[in-house]
Amino acid sequence: MPLQLRKPVGVPGSSVLLFLAGLAMTPVFGLSRSESRPANSACRVEPADYKGWHAQRLSNRWVQMIVLPQNGGRLIQVIFAGYSYLFVNPKYEGKYLPPSQSQWFNYGGDKLWLLPEGNDDEQHWVGNSDVLDDGVYSFRKISEGEHCEVELTGPADPRTGIQFQRTIRLDATSPRILFHATMKNTTGHTVQWSMQSVSQYDTAHPGAPSQMNRDFHAFTPANPASSYLNRYHVRFGPAENRAASIRDDGLFSLRYVHMAAELWLDSTAGWLAVVDGSSKYGMVERFQFEESRAYPGKASIIFWTNGPEVKLNAEGIASMSSGEDGGPHYLEAEINSPLCRLRPGETCSLETEWFPTRVGSEFHAATDAGVVVQPLRATHQENGKIKVSGAFGVFFAGRLVAYLYNEHGAELNSVPVADVDPVELVTLETEIASPDKAARISLHLEDWAGLDRGSLQEVPVGSQENDGK
Repeated sequence: MPLQLRKPVGVPGSSVLLFLAGLAMTPVFGLSRSESRPANSACRVEPADYKGWHAQRLSNRWVQMIVLPQNGGRLIQVIFAGYSYLFVNPKYEGKYLPPSQSQWFNYGGDKLWLLPEGNDDEQHWVGNSDVLDDGVYSFRKISEGEHCEVELTGPADPRTGIQFQRTIRLDATSPRILFHATMKNTTGHTVQWSMQSVSQYDTAHPGAPSQMNRDFHAFTPANPASSYLNRYHVRFGPAENRAASIRDDGLFSLRYVHMAAELWLDSTAGWLAVVDGSSKYGMVERFQFEESRAYPGKASIIFWTNGPEVKLNAEGIASMSSGEDGGPHYLEAEINSPLCRLRPGETCSLETEWFPTRVGSEFHAATDAGVVVQPLRATHQENGKIKVSGAFGVFFAGRLVAYLYNEHGAELNSVPVADVDPVELVTLETEIASPDKAARISLHLEDWAGLDRGSLQEVPVGSQENDGK
């Protein structure tokens, strides 16, 4: 079905521009909306064929999620407004290979793993495609309609003593995706592990899959009191990596380059973002950081850029080796749980949320309501109004509301600004009325049910003479 554009919503006294980038892409679902409040369609769970796999599909009017129970219970793809986020390895499309202790069948997608990795002792997970990564998971549909929820349960692994279970939920009213993962000790003795959510994002060039996307980035707030020397730790790859840096605003920034590197962060903010600047789509992954608990190697977040490895031969001469899996272009975003010490039969859990949205050529922050593409600016005008500008991606459909406060913190007024939808990048360039001289403005997102989803940004209101400085 071809994409139908909704016209910009006219707001009295404003010139709000709402636009949808990437018009060449055709979404799976029709996303046309009238200027009135949209009706929400139901959320569905149904069998599907995906690239030759027998899959299960969860979908609402924004999102499709494709799950492969037989391939390690992985979420193989997420499609939002026609954009596919995850890497799917063409080498294994439609295939299933039984678990192996000596090989790794990298199908792609998103899955659960264990930490610490290694082969030092029984307290390290060797990895490869064992029953945790590649076993056949059972599938159960819990609900559909107002929200979809499915449950995936893996086999017990005798080597680690762990059994994974994961529920995935998608509501009918938004593109937000919720995950609840548990690991259970199925042995008769105590074990200790950390569980990872591992997401492989496709970083190939949108028009040329054999080339890398040169405008693909990942972000997370660096810990100002980090235990790592540079506020991040190079676990694998060259210590000097110009693709990684800490920005002046405190964000860790990683640009994808086709080179094998693993970067660990002890971020406490509870979110990471991946941004495809070429297609103007992004994903924010959220989790709850637990300050009182220990994380493996102190890392709450790990990024991996896939590509050739730098290796030294016996004579100490460096070379680049593609390795077994160095060819495909993908970036892994990994969220770690704290280390869980489990007695027999005990479980621990990891809860994460994903928010697909639109982005731009800049990225400044992620909030409860969306992402800041261009920071909010507000200035008093000679006509008594306030000029408001900025650009944002939103997580929920609804409307933006500007809350105005005086210098003492008292609320002066709240002003509806624009109707918004996650599939549209919101660019504001408007004037709003102010009953008194406001000192601060906070731009909130209110969903169509009337629930305040939080502030996109709050800034002081400047004077006109300082506008643009």
